[in-house]
Amino acid sequence: MAKDIDWGSIRFVVFDVDGTLYSQRRLRLRMAGELIAHAVARGSLTNLRVLRAYRSLRETIGEEEIDDFQVNLMARIVARTGEPAERIEAIVSEWIGRRPLAHLASCRYDGLVELFAGLRRQNKAIGIYSDYPAEEKLQRMNLSADYILTAGDPGVGIQKPHPRGLQMLMQRAGVGPAQTVLIGDRPERDGLAARRAGVLPLIRSNVPREDWLTFSTYSDPVFAALRTEETSG
Repeated sequence: MAKDIDWGSIRFVVFDVDGTLYSQRRLRLRMAGELIAHAVARGSLTNLRVLRAYRSLRETIGEEEIDDFQVNLMARIVARTGEPAERIEAIVSEWIGRRPLAHLASCRYDGLVELFAGLRRQNKAIGIYSDYPAEEKLQRMNLSADYILTAGDPGVGIQKPHPRGLQMLMQRAGVGPAQTVLIGDRPERDGLAARRAGVLPLIRSNVPREDWLTFSTYSDPVFAALRTEETSG
């Protein structure tokens, strides 16, 4: 488990979003209920088939580190499902983009508002580096960042564990790898992207992960120095 990080040397704290800022398991259970109810009401499994293909193929493309991944992803989903691109885009927009937003506030992990406030008190910049669109998610969770970059943004075009997006984010923030920490939940994606960029990864996990610095909640001792209130004197 992570115990001591020299936060005094850190100027930039970058967060992944999905599974890092909120419970992805809790959200997916709620969305599964909505999807099943919708499928029963419509008598159609099209949405389920498209979303299953979308998630599976997006994971595969991330592992393959394919550039301009969104074009490749759409072509593969069309080939697998037989659905037209326009229909796929509409389903993904509704069920991956829009509908989950209503649940994010209740799925947000405890302690994040206080941690973000502590980072700002200590003049540390906050970054977001996600494979998925993130701005509206942050708004729904009552969180804000100084720099936000996602895999689909211009100039990135590739998912983690490729470090391109993280490198671009640091360049925008004007910091180097030694001044940066990346907080994520997936060692094989967030962790490797950080290491390949020369950044210290800190992994949210309920169990220890061999060879990785981990924490289980945002109340863990590793964040104590960041939560300390400013004192007058």
